[in-house]
Amino acid sequence: MSRISAFLIVVAVWAVVYLPALGSLAIKGEEGRRILPAIRMLETGDYVVPQVGNNPYFRKPPLVNWLVAASFKIFGVRNEWTARLPSALAVLAVAIAFVTIARSSLGSRGSTVAALIWLTNVGMIEKGRLIEIEALYVSLAGLAIIFWLTFQNQKKSPWLTWVPAAIFLGLGMLAKGPTLLVFFYGIVLAVLWRTNNWELMFHPAHVVALAIMLGIFAAWAVPFANTTTMQLAVHKWSIQFSERLKVTNFQFVNWIQNVPRALVYFLPWLILVPFIRFSKFHDDAQRQLARGLAWGTLIPFLAINLVPGAAARYSMPSLVPASWLLAMTYAGGGLSWPDKLGVGNERAWAKVAAAFVGLALVTGGIGYPLVALALHNRQQVTRVAATVNGIVPASEKLYVVNPHYQPVLFYVKAPLKYVRSITDLPAETRYFLVRAEKGEEAATTEKWNPRRTHELARVRDYSKREMILFEVVLKGRLTGQQIGIG
Repeated sequence: MSRISAFLIVVAVWAVVYLPALGSLAIKGEEGRRILPAIRMLETGDYVVPQVGNNPYFRKPPLVNWLVAASFKIFGVRNEWTARLPSALAVLAVAIAFVTIARSSLGSRGSTVAALIWLTNVGMIEKGRLIEIEALYVSLAGLAIIFWLTFQNQKKSPWLTWVPAAIFLGLGMLAKGPTLLVFFYGIVLAVLWRTNNWELMFHPAHVVALAIMLGIFAAWAVPFANTTTMQLAVHKWSIQFSERLKVTNFQFVNWIQNVPRALVYFLPWLILVPFIRFSKFHDDAQRQLARGLAWGTLIPFLAINLVPGAAARYSMPSLVPASWLLAMTYAGGGLSWPDKLGVGNERAWAKVAAAFVGLALVTGGIGYPLVALALHNRQQVTRVAATVNGIVPASEKLYVVNPHYQPVLFYVKAPLKYVRSITDLPAETRYFLVRAEKGEEAATTEKWNPRRTHELARVRDYSKREMILFEVVLKGRLTGQQIGIG
């Protein structure tokens, strides 16, 4: 298969699996924490300190926010589709790297199969259709692994082996911090061990690569720390790390399910892993590389999932070397049915692989659109926004008092203005939203005397967090009608 044919096949599969109904479902989960700071960046011009509402957001670096802001700017539209597109494109970038960069190591068939495995596993289909950090973070870790593995396997210059990988690792740290280094160096150490090539680890190019990686992260981290004070920044980051190691809120039932849940991400291709036979490789170098990949994938996978505060999704960078390993085994004839089944190898494996890809195509091309159609009128966040939009004119400014995390604000049509407290609301305020615990203060304030506040609606999002919409009017001119949506 030519490079162009492989490229077109991969892009076609990606388009069918990832693009249909990409923007049809309302934002959910953590998506708002990626979208709302992007909107604030565009409004304030501050791209250093992400903000949710009017509060700085310290828990994650801002790369995903930058990409969402760029998507909004390029397309000129702020909706679910433009917000989620960066995730889908990140997944595509890895697939293209497989059929171009890794082709020299995996061969024509192996590189194409690796790209298809990557595009059609459960984990990437789920995360690649959401604007959460995982799709970007896992893709950047994957690109670093693909570039390093390819150039190391082809005996290229150490500078070519280390430097491109370092660039992707630096960007990955801007997406979610340094955890991806566990997976990258897990592969590096295991492969160098099995290939007995330890001198590569101590080459000056590696030192330069580390400097590049840290420099990319520091290009944001230093201005961020200077803006927020270094003490506060370090404190927030240390809390983020220590939370993963704490056993204070340890839940054994959730912890023991981490490995099974993480394995589910590699379905349906996980079904083929028990049929891998390293002894079937005719080339000893390929056999040693495969063994190195297996150990380099397995050890970080288990190590991360066994951390007390870990979640299954934290181990998703293992999907890239797992895709490489399975593809090289498939292409190298290393998959073997049990003898008692009496099934011919090559044609049978081709049918199984085609069935798995076909299942993904049906899921993306038909399944997601059907789900979006079924849930169109049942999405709580858009129903709540519709209530607010039905009361507050789109031309009227809506003040939002210290909202914390409220995804519904993405769907409010009126221009939003964030303030920290009710006392910070200006004299010209007509409509404002407050959290329920501030409702009594909002209802009794005298700051607009002789005007009074009047409660118009109480709204709750899918997490049951309640906000109250108030109008400031002259006493005796109360026109609103209280509405509650739960």
